[in-house]
Amino acid sequence: MKLYVFPVAPNPTRLRLYLAEKRAGGAEFELEEVTVNLREDEQRSPEHLKRNPLAKLPVLEIEDGVYLTESGAILEYLEELTPEPPMLGSTALARARMRELDRIIEIGVLRPIAEIVHATASPLGLPPNPAVAKYFRKLLPPNLAIVEARLADGRPLLMGDWPSIADCSLAAALQFGRMAKVDLDPAFTNIARWDAAFRGRPSAKQALVI
Repeated sequence: MKLYVFPVAPNPTRLRLYLAEKRAGGAEFELEEVTVNLREDEQRSPEHLKRNPLAKLPVLEIEDGVYLTESGAILEYLEELTPEPPMLGSTALARARMRELDRIIEIGVLRPIAEIVHATASPLGLPPNPAVAKYFRKLLPPNLAIVEARLADGRPLLMGDWPSIADCSLAAALQFGRMAKVDLDPAFTNIARWDAAFRGRPSAKQALVI
């Protein structure tokens, strides 16, 4: 298998963190990482458009001509291939709760941060758009507040004592925010504690670049 990524982009980072955490827990993947340079517009090359006509990353090449193009679908596929150690959860309720929180983070934290970054200091050279940045800055705090409350009991990771896909999603979002100085509100002390601890994990040091 081949995984096409750009290391700082948030959705590829989710996957790279996931793979690093799984490998740290003993999982093995026969998977080659291939960088597609978004800054050089390589995602619009004829070769990549064959993999994903929407010109996005990540893409998982399962075999010649068979591709998965959405990070959530790729994560679920890899988890089904290698369920140990579980990062979706080991019970039906744990999996539902993890998916619930991960979806909140994906839609309510990762996407707003990505929109703010691209509207203020886009690494892809997109023009500034203050109105878009203002809109998404308003959406961000209520969603972060849900994550903050989840961490209020002092748990080390979002789902308790086991790393989950939700942790990978939040770490990817916060890294992308750091690129453009989208700082975390100091009021979110639990998230700041979690962020410092998560970035100290060996797996995160492998996958995060900022």
